[in-house]
Amino acid sequence: MGLIEVIVPSEQEGSRAVVRNWLKRPGERVAQDDPLVELETDKVTQEIAAPAAGILHEIVMQSDEIATPGAVLARIDPATDPATDPGAPAGAPAAARHHSPAVRRLAAEYGIDPDGLSGSGKGGRVTREDMEAAHRARGGTPAPQPCSRRVPHSPMRLAIARNMAESVARAPHVTALAEVDFTAVERHRTHLKPLLAAQGVNLSLTPYLVLAAAAALRAVPEVNSHWHEDALEIHADANIGIGTALGDTGLVVPVIRKAQELKLEQVARQLQELTARARAGRLSAAEMAGGSFTISNHGTSGTLLAAPVILHDGQSAILGVGRLERRAVVREAGGAEALAIRTMAHVTLTIDHRALDGHQTGRWLAAFAARIEGWEAPPG
Repeated sequence: MGLIEVIVPSEQEGSRAVVRNWLKRPGERVAQDDPLVELETDKVTQEIAAPAAGILHEIVMQSDEIATPGAVLARIDPATDPATDPGAPAGAPAAARHHSPAVRRLAAEYGIDPDGLSGSGKGGRVTREDMEAAHRARGGTPAPQPCSRRVPHSPMRLAIARNMAESVARAPHVTALAEVDFTAVERHRTHLKPLLAAQGVNLSLTPYLVLAAAAALRAVPEVNSHWHEDALEIHADANIGIGTALGDTGLVVPVIRKAQELKLEQVARQLQELTARARAGRLSAAEMAGGSFTISNHGTSGTLLAAPVILHDGQSAILGVGRLERRAVVREAGGAEALAIRTMAHVTLTIDHRALDGHQTGRWLAAFAARIEGWEAPPG
């Protein structure tokens, strides 16, 4: 039997894939479906598995090379698979594991064989910290640490940078600010959250934002639109993208479709599923496509106020919601003014001024605030 090629998938999540990290080395034995290599796109990082058992014969594409669909990543020799090669000794040791450049440098400097260490990294890989610990255990002193470090941009970070720069350069952004009372929403959420938690559903603030935004988009449909050079395309459905942070990696924007037709529990379930897949790097391109409006709930990171940049080409607006906090505000009670403690947040609507003007922006924020502040009381 000839060599078996490991191929870049023809369908990948993202516009471009880069070879990031080989998990096996040439000469190392692999089992079918063993992870071989990590490919990183501007959307996700995915592992490519071995299509057959055998010995990794050669690596064709090295780290940081562009991996186009259909390209050959590596070749496996199935003839040396112990299941098909009776002459192969049982329990033959695998080839030396792949180590990072930092680990190899410290191995040469300290005279320590990393293959003799128990790695603390992903999949048992030996890290720089493991090498330093082994060196200290022998009475050595750590290598001097650099004063700074360079972190190569990931495809996702480059894509975010490109999209942000293009958006700001193309669309004249204008931001309007409102202060919204979330007291009714918080009361409703406090009542409903434990009931949904018993069903395995986490009720965050975001589903309320989605439904309030959908109501405001119905009230001011021009905001639910895309700008084209010859026309403004106004959408019938509120397909609302939710900015989802992936830690230091970047962010993705899964889309809740036809939000105007959904109930609060349905939005919460969808959002929980999409967020889990996003953070596991398993979102499909279809789940991030087709958004007509975007929400950035930046208050989850503790910020009070921000003016997010329109994320997707052609969308006319993006909503930013700051941190909820208890504040003393003036309210009318019994015909007189009085101080009241309410749950408040700063809310911004950033628009593409080519598509929208101030009066539409103000009407949209008023409709959003009315839905949030007038949320129905919990039953009972």
